Amino acid sequence: MGIFDRMSQLIRANVNDILDRSEDPEKMLNQLIRDMEDSIRNARQQVAAMIVQEKELQADWNQTQLLANEWGQKAQRAVGAGKDDLAREALRRKRDNDENARVYGEQLAVQQQAVDKLKQQLRQLEAKYQSTLSQRDALVARQRRAEATRQVATAASATVFSPFDPTAELDRMERQIRSNEAHAAAALEMGEDTSLEAQFRELGADAEIESELAALKAGVGGAAPELTAGDGSSGNGGSSSA
Repeated sequence: MGIFDRMSQLIRANVNDILDRSEDPEKMLNQLIRDMEDSIRNARQQVAAMIVQEKELQADWNQTQLLANEWGQKAQRAVGAGKDDLAREALRRKRDNDENARVYGEQLAVQQQAVDKLKQQLRQLEAKYQSTLSQRDALVARQRRAEATRQVATAASATVFSPFDPTAELDRMERQIRSNEAHAAAALEMGEDTSLEAQFRELGADAEIESELAALKAGVGGAAPELTAGDGSSGNGGSSSA
């Protein structure tokens, strides 16, 4: 009856508890299913053997009942024939078969109860097996999701407490880029200011040149009449002295 003690344990087992206590729930669940399959196969063989014994006891009971009835009939015929000694022997044979029938009947009743109980346990195990099969994929999927979530959480935790934080490094690089952009913009702005100052200086230089040019023109324009007048007076003086 050891196989059915194991069956009872499997029937009472809580699959979720097994998953919680196992290092690898998926392997444990698959192993549980294989154990159930082995238990069902062995249980069916044992139930079949018990049924065979039940049938044998039933046949023995039927046979002893038949013999008891036959010896009873023989005793009646012997009494009818006036053969008391023969009737007594027939009655003794009838009594022995009645006793055997009683024993076989008791054994048969116990065997039938045992077979019924084993059949019930076998049905329970088969139902539990079918239920476990239907739940296996869902339970394995849940376990895989839980493991994936745990790995992600572990990785995230390791990243937070790691001395090299990729996120912090990206922030530092972004700050560096912003600084470079600011320097480039400042250089461009300074270049524009320098260009404007140069243009204004050129304008100032041009104005100075124009002023000097105007002064020269004015000076040239003022000197020409004096030269013309001097030339005339020199001519007149020359002609008069002549």
